[in-house]
Amino acid sequence: MSGHVTEIVVFAVLFLVVSGMGFVAARWRRPDNLASLDEWGLGGRKFGSWVTWFLVGGDLYTAYTFVAVPALLFGAGATGFFALPYTIVTYPLVFLLLARLWSVAHVHGMVTPADFVRARFGSPTLALLIAITGLVATMPYIALQLVGIEAVLKTMGVTGDLPLIIAFAILAAYTYQSGLRAPALIAFVKDSLIYLVILVAVFYIPTRLGGWSSIFDAAQAKFAATPAPGDGTLLNPNNQLQYVTLALGSAMALFLYPHSVTGVLAARNRGVIKRNMSALPAYSLLLGLIALLGYMAIAAGIKPITANGKADVNTIVPQLFDKMFPDWFAGVTYAAIGIGALVPAAIMSIAAANLFTRNIYKEYIKRDATDAQEARVSKIASLVVKVGAVLVILLIDPQFSIDLQLIGGVIILQTLPSVALGLYTRWFHRGGLIAGWVAGMAAGMLMLYSISNPATKHAHFGGSAYPLANLGLDTKMTVYAGFLALLVNVLVAVAGTLIARAANLADGPDATKPSEYYADEGDPRVHEVELTGSH
Repeated sequence: MSGHVTEIVVFAVLFLVVSGMGFVAARWRRPDNLASLDEWGLGGRKFGSWVTWFLVGGDLYTAYTFVAVPALLFGAGATGFFALPYTIVTYPLVFLLLARLWSVAHVHGMVTPADFVRARFGSPTLALLIAITGLVATMPYIALQLVGIEAVLKTMGVTGDLPLIIAFAILAAYTYQSGLRAPALIAFVKDSLIYLVILVAVFYIPTRLGGWSSIFDAAQAKFAATPAPGDGTLLNPNNQLQYVTLALGSAMALFLYPHSVTGVLAARNRGVIKRNMSALPAYSLLLGLIALLGYMAIAAGIKPITANGKADVNTIVPQLFDKMFPDWFAGVTYAAIGIGALVPAAIMSIAAANLFTRNIYKEYIKRDATDAQEARVSKIASLVVKVGAVLVILLIDPQFSIDLQLIGGVIILQTLPSVALGLYTRWFHRGGLIAGWVAGMAAGMLMLYSISNPATKHAHFGGSAYPLANLGLDTKMTVYAGFLALLVNVLVAVAGTLIARAANLADGPDATKPSEYYADEGDPRVHEVELTGSH
C-alpha cells in the first residue's frame, strides 16, 4: 500500500465527492413527496434526453464491463469482441419495443415488467415467475459490480473486506435516501470520467508500447503459443456460430433485465426513449476502445494478481493503468472504475426492490398497500439486496459469481416471450407461456450444467458455449446455450398455446388487451388507452 498513497488519496477523494452527490440528489428536482415508487423508484418519470442517456448508458456499461471485457480479450482474443455487435444490434431491436412498453407503463402506472405481464395475460402465476426470474438474474449482476471495485483495491494494495463493505454501505445509504435520482445524478460524473480515461488510454498507452502494430503482434504471438483451440485475434470455424448466437442472444437479453426497464420507464416521454435508442450506440464505440485494453495488457506484459494460488484476471486493467500512467492519473482511472460500479449497482438494487414490492409484497402479502408503504418496503428491500450482494462476494469464490452472471443471461432470456412478444400479441395463452418458461429454464440449466471448463477446473457451468456434438451432430462447433434455451421456450409456448386454444381454455380472468399506442404523448387520446378489450 505504501507505494500507492497518491492513487489511494485521489481515489478516495473522488469517491467521496460522488457519494456526496448521491445524498444531495434527494433534493435534485425534489417533489413534494418521495413516498411512492413513481418518485423513489422511477425519479418521478420526468427525466429528459440527457439525463436518460447518461442513466441508461451508466446502467448498461458497468464497472464489470470495464474490467471483464478487456480480461476476456486478454485471455481468449477475438471472442471477447462479441460485446460490440450485441450492443449495436440491441438498439434497433428494442427501439419500438421500449417505446411501446413506456406507453403502456406510463398510462397505467406500471413500474416493472411483471406488472405488464400481470395485466396483459391476467395471470398472477406468470407475473410471479417473471418477477422471480428478474430477481434471480439481477442479484449476481449487482455482486459483480463489487468485482470491479475489488480489482481496483487489490491493485492499490488495499487488503481486507472493510473498504468494500464501507463503499457499499455508503451506496446503500444514499440510494435509500434519494432513490433513482442518486444514480441519475452520479451518472454524469461516472460517464465523463470513463470517457476521459479511455480516450487518454487509447492515445497514450500505444505510444508507450510501440504502436498498434506491436500491440496486435504481441497478442497474436501469445495466442499462437497457447494450446487452446478457441483463442486468437481472429475467429475460427468452430467458434463463429457461438460468437453470432452469443451476440444475438445477449442483445435480446440486455433490455429484458429489470434495471434496463427501470432506466427507460423513468423517461419523460416516448420521444426521449427514441432519441436515446438512436444515440446510445455511441457507447459501443467506447466499449470497443475499452476492449482493446486487453491487447494492450498483453503487449505491456501485465500479469494478473494472484492470491491463494488463483490468478484474478479482472485485475489486468487496473494493473495496466498502474504501470502506464503516473500515480495521480492512475488514481483517477481507479475512481472511474469504482464510481462505474455505483451507478449500475444502485439502479439494479432499486429495480430488484421494485419487483419484490410490486409483484410479491403487494400481490401476495398486502394487497391494499398504500403508495407510502410500497416505497418503504422497496427501500428496505433495496438494502437487503445490497447486503446479499456483498455476502456473495465475501463468502463465495468470485469466479462462482461470474458463473452466476453467465447463468443470469440465460435465465433472463426466458422472459422474452411474455414481455417482448407480449407487447405485440396476446395470441399466447398464459398456460403456454408458463410451460415455455419451465421448458426453456430447464433446457438452459441442463446445457450449462453439462459444459465444463478445464482452464478454471470447473466440471459444470464452465461457460456458455454448448457443443453441438452433444446433440448428435458431427461437428466441433458450439452455440450459445441461452439461444437454444430460448428456442425451446418459444416452441413449447407455441405448442402449449395451440393445445389450450384447441381445448377452448379461457385466458386469465383479468387478461386485458392494450389498444392503440400513440407516438405523440401530447395527443389527449393517450390518456384514454385502456388495457381492456377482447382478442
